[in-house]
Amino acid sequence: MSVNFANSRAEFAIDFGTANLRVIHRDDGVIFDEPSLCCLADGEWGPALVAAGLPASEMSERTPSGLRVRRPLKRGVLQDIGSATQLLRYAVPKVRRRPLFGTQRVIIGLPADATQAERRAMLTAAHDAGLNPLDLVPEPLAAAIGAGLAVREPRATMLVECGAGTTEVAVLSLGGICQTRALRGGGDELDRAIIDHLHFHHKLLVGRRSAERIKRALETVPASANGKCSLIEVKGRSLVSGLPTSLWIPSAEIAGVAEKHAQHIVDLVREVLGATTPELSDDIHTHGIFLTGGGAALPAIRAMIEAQTGLGVTLADTPDQCVARGLLQILRGEQIN
Repeated sequence: MSVNFANSRAEFAIDFGTANLRVIHRDDGVIFDEPSLCCLADGEWGPALVAAGLPASEMSERTPSGLRVRRPLKRGVLQDIGSATQLLRYAVPKVRRRPLFGTQRVIIGLPADATQAERRAMLTAAHDAGLNPLDLVPEPLAAAIGAGLAVREPRATMLVECGAGTTEVAVLSLGGICQTRALRGGGDELDRAIIDHLHFHHKLLVGRRSAERIKRALETVPASANGKCSLIEVKGRSLVSGLPTSLWIPSAEIAGVAEKHAQHIVDLVREVLGATTPELSDDIHTHGIFLTGGGAALPAIRAMIEAQTGLGVTLADTPDQCVARGLLQILRGEQIN
């Protein structure tokens, strides 16, 4: 699987992630970056858009009856064409700086293992939003380009793209993907695991936004300091009293939940390594593994991959922006390493 790097006809690119929608312009870079959410109301002629992007994010888990917040993508692939179209229609006017936006070629990043049905669903949503025609680019390849890796060289590059909805492990060489495996369930699954852990072990009910904050705290709060375990404040509703409450949870306890999540990623890495040819394996042994994606900053992922494979692991700069940067380079037709 490879991509044409000299796509000079395309003016815009879309990084349609489970967590965020980013629109990239060839000249201006990322010009739209908001959560991939829509708030819909039940109407006589079907669901009507109330809010999308950042405004819809503020409404999440706070809506009254008759309103619902939807996420178009689940586990990295499009599940709701209607809400995806609504979200794209929300984004398009904000970036329509040139009158011919709807007739320009647009490229979209998709998981490398997306099925034909999943690809058609994304094409349909984009077409309905006035974005036609399209090229589809594998996200691991775009992420590797955005991380500055030598994807066109005759040597292997191994990358782990840790997204909110899917985790992809890929081996790239000569501008294409040689091996790839995907775990449908990325950072969102860790959020769910944190929610379940607090539910069963502390009788505390928290929402996804709170679980996301707890997860982000693990990226900055050490498991121990001066021999004492650090604490993370968790706010939610007690299932015992039914009242709002807060608890201080040891960071090491939440880190244990993260390690169970990271083990699935390590198993996927080992599976890809086991399917890689000897020559490519030699390159990977020399250059190591690279982490990209919004979930890559979780310390457990890097530490456990290094411990269980014996390979060096490098976290890309601003890993959550790698796909967008790669799409921008493809748009500009820049020289790819």
